[in-house]
Amino acid sequence: MNDDAELIAAFFRLAARDGWRGATIAAAASEVGMPWPEARGRFATRGALLRRFGEMADQAALDGADTEGPPRDRLFDLLMRRFDTLQAHRDGVLALLRALPTDPAMAAVLACGTRRSMRWMLDAAGVPTHGLLGELRVRGLIAVWLWAARAWERDDSDDLTGTMAALDVALLRAEQVAVWLNGRSEG
Repeated sequence: MNDDAELIAAFFRLAARDGWRGATIAAAASEVGMPWPEARGRFATRGALLRRFGEMADQAALDGADTEGPPRDRLFDLLMRRFDTLQAHRDGVLALLRALPTDPAMAAVLACGTRRSMRWMLDAAGVPTHGLLGELRVRGLIAVWLWAARAWERDDSDDLTGTMAALDVALLRAEQVAVWLNGRSEG
């Protein structure tokens, strides 16, 4: 495990125990035996830590992802890989989600990161993201992700059955909208 991953894992453990506002990067650094100046150099803010966590989730999704099959199946695989990363830090991520309504700055960081991530997921699945239609696809996948994330929040199964079901339904609906949009743009 690299130093970023160790520090992030410690931060999310603290967030699970003390709440999102109660967790600090300095305390996480102390927990993993990292000097505070080094931790500060890695993550000057919680937002920087959250951005790096999102990048790690993206990388985990992309590493070894399916490159065969229909885009919907590839997106399902990619997004479930992202949920696997969240699941490893579940209680801390849930603490973050509970804090978002009263932390607009963190909500903005998360929104921007989610947009970047969903563009990566579409690109990895071979779905074009350029132009107006591409932007609609990105926004559609954000909606799919948020729908599935709400299910993930409530899913206490070991194998994330409820999350998979919600993601499957959301991707099916998005696919139906995409077919409709493609038909409209050709007409």
